[in-house]
Amino acid sequence: MKLDIRYPSHPDDARHYTTEELRKYYLIPKVFEPDEALLTYSHFDRIIAGGILPVNTAVELTGGKALASDYFLERREMGIINVGGAGRVIADDDIYEMGPRDGLYLGMGIKTLKFESVDPAAPAKYWINSCPAHKTYPNKKINIAEAAKRPLGTTEQCNKRVINQYIHPSVLNTCQLCMGLTELEPGSNWNSMPCHTHERRMEVYYYFNLDDKILFHMMGQPQETRHIVMHDEQAVISPSWSIHCGVGTGNYAFIWGMCGENQDFDDMDNIKPQDLL
Repeated sequence: MKLDIRYPSHPDDARHYTTEELRKYYLIPKVFEPDEALLTYSHFDRIIAGGILPVNTAVELTGGKALASDYFLERREMGIINVGGAGRVIADDDIYEMGPRDGLYLGMGIKTLKFESVDPAAPAKYWINSCPAHKTYPNKKINIAEAAKRPLGTTEQCNKRVINQYIHPSVLNTCQLCMGLTELEPGSNWNSMPCHTHERRMEVYYYFNLDDKILFHMMGQPQETRHIVMHDEQAVISPSWSIHCGVGTGNYAFIWGMCGENQDFDDMDNIKPQDLL
């Protein structure tokens, strides 16, 4: 397990960052490495986000000094979405078969946590979000058909998409984690536009299915916007004070994960496109 530590930043500082500094503090440039867990620990709400790619061997998450815990989920909960081939997640005595687009919520207290692939030629690719927890909620597997659906956008505005809410109060109980997968339809390339902020929770976006396309991820305060150019299978940290939307050179998909003190999905400060600077 490799863990990259990112410290929080104030918006007054971020407005002066160069392109290199924006990428250094917010971009997660590499998500998957064979037989490894590449994780980023952000001090924004202490989320851990990253990718796990078991190919020839199982990948186990453990505790240690970096987490100040004996095991990874000693004081944490976790959400998992598989964007690769078939695999399985072993959580203590429970084994969860994970097909493509399957999701899984794991509650606090699991001591043994391993990730496997069924076929090394088509390995599972697990994107995870984990955040601090104060109590244990039941584990639950959620496939994409069971996720709550929120169709949004229009073809005319190039933002027609479906938000699949896997880990959400309408689907299951968690301490603070919310997580889902958004897929844009062909001909649409804008996500989360019109945009918003939400002061009581932060967010991480993991973009995939871009292939050779690129994406401009917009961030910053509404009157101090910046962008980060992103490629396939990269992720970006979005502080609570920042907008988080993007436009690609074609359609794509992304996984969003939120943590903080408020799980009300619609509690956001909406911003008119005309008010962005």
